[in-house]
Amino acid sequence: MLTRKSALALLTLSALPALIAFAMPQRRDVRIEPQIPTADRSAGNRVFLERAEVLRKAETDSFMVLVGNVVFTKGPMIMRCDSAHYFAETESMDAFGNVSMEQGDTLFVYADELNYNGATEVAVLYADPGKKVQLINRDVMLETDVFVYDLAIDLGYYEVGGRLTDPSNTLTSLYGEYAPSTKEANFYTNVHLNSRNTTDTLDIWSDTLYYNTDTHVAELYSPSTVLNARGTIYTSNGVYDTDSNRTTLYDRSLIVTRQGQTLTADTIYYDRTAGYGEAFGGMILTDSAHKAEVRGNYGYYDEFRDSSFVTDSALLIEYSKGDTLWLHGRYIQSFLTFDSVHVPEDTILGRAAYMRVDTSHVGVVYPRVRFYRSDMQGVADSMRFTEKDTSLTMYHNPIVWSEDRQIFGNEIRLYLNDSTIERAVLPDQAFTAQHIEGEHYQQMSGKEMIAYFEGGEMRRLDINGSVELILYPEENDSTINKIVNAESSYMKAFFRGQTTERITMWPQTTGTVTPLFLARRSLYKLPKFKWFEGIRPEDKDDIFVIPEAMEELMRSSGR
Repeated sequence: MLTRKSALALLTLSALPALIAFAMPQRRDVRIEPQIPTADRSAGNRVFLERAEVLRKAETDSFMVLVGNVVFTKGPMIMRCDSAHYFAETESMDAFGNVSMEQGDTLFVYADELNYNGATEVAVLYADPGKKVQLINRDVMLETDVFVYDLAIDLGYYEVGGRLTDPSNTLTSLYGEYAPSTKEANFYTNVHLNSRNTTDTLDIWSDTLYYNTDTHVAELYSPSTVLNARGTIYTSNGVYDTDSNRTTLYDRSLIVTRQGQTLTADTIYYDRTAGYGEAFGGMILTDSAHKAEVRGNYGYYDEFRDSSFVTDSALLIEYSKGDTLWLHGRYIQSFLTFDSVHVPEDTILGRAAYMRVDTSHVGVVYPRVRFYRSDMQGVADSMRFTEKDTSLTMYHNPIVWSEDRQIFGNEIRLYLNDSTIERAVLPDQAFTAQHIEGEHYQQMSGKEMIAYFEGGEMRRLDINGSVELILYPEENDSTINKIVNAESSYMKAFFRGQTTERITMWPQTTGTVTPLFLARRSLYKLPKFKWFEGIRPEDKDDIFVIPEAMEELMRSSGR
């Protein structure tokens, strides 16, 4: 089979009888001096033949045949090869064997064949089977089978698959572009960036990726996946600094951690080395393990301190029990607390005493807290959840409603078991009321109140100190025709659903039982009675509405 190289060899041999000497002796090994000795070499768009061991030209050929240590220059670029066909009129050439292009001591291109078009200033370089065209620009190497180099704009590209390697990363793609002067590269189709850092892992897959070999920053402009040791990023628009591990993500990008949490927002900034991230606009943070979700228009997360902060329409959604809790406050914050525990000296081994540190997650919501669940609603100025004892404490005029029952005090502590209330403690100025009908409310008040729950229903209520109550006992036919007013120091009440089964008060009890038709209105209400139905959240959207009555209530406590 006649190959391209064998055909060129035959063409060279056939031209021998028609050689012209250009006023030099008829020898095959004549050294060729510069084509235009007095030409200005600074003309960057001109190609100059500097030397060759042999020059031949047939009368019928449009090119010169150059053999042996052939050297051309184009501005600062030097091209070398074993042999070439040179078209002097167009300053074009075909170069063969050990082809190289050199510019200073920084840029080198190596190939087995080169075709250069003088009109377009475009060079196409080829590699023999099993070899690669190589472009080396300081510490950057680009390898491919066919490389196109546009010298006019200093841009090279490949369309048959290639690899670019620098000290930080290796990038492969089907199509690629690289500009040595600016260090900018663009990659298209089946793009893969892989970190060369042996102590870390980073892989990026995309179809469109911009990369700078000086800054080692990658820009992503198509659906892309970024995988590292701590999780996975899905984005269609993002910037990733592979040296500092800082990334900025746009257009609702998604981060998925190894633990299963996800984060999305309009814009996300994340510093993986510092373990710090910020999210802006429509942030949604999900924790599938705890069946919870946090939303807001701004948030940050400190991975090493395990702390987070959310504001601007901040919302906590908890759905572990099927019935979803929606909770809002101006700020939602979580962090770790540390408790130091003294451990006595080890007398057996003679070790010195030391301190052991226990940690617990704490969540804080403040101010103007409002929450809604179909079976329970509440408001407070602030709220604190402690993971260690699974307790939730509401501060500053907190109020909780459940069906037609309301409780409030200066503070409410809820102790939970798997998101279900087991016990509620009101340690100061406790009050509970249940609407019966019209102006009639069952009421209980005292210094401290402790409620015990089973299956989400209150089964027992203890009141300690300054007990006051108003009850409306049901008759056998479920009618109500009397009112009970009583006072004592202590009380225990037991409930079954909406029915009060029994009440025990001690040590002394005073009170009255009055038929309803004889009861004065002054008997209807205890001194601390307040009914806050007007600020009760009506649904999940209503938690974002702060009624003026709630503002006044919180301001009355100095908040």
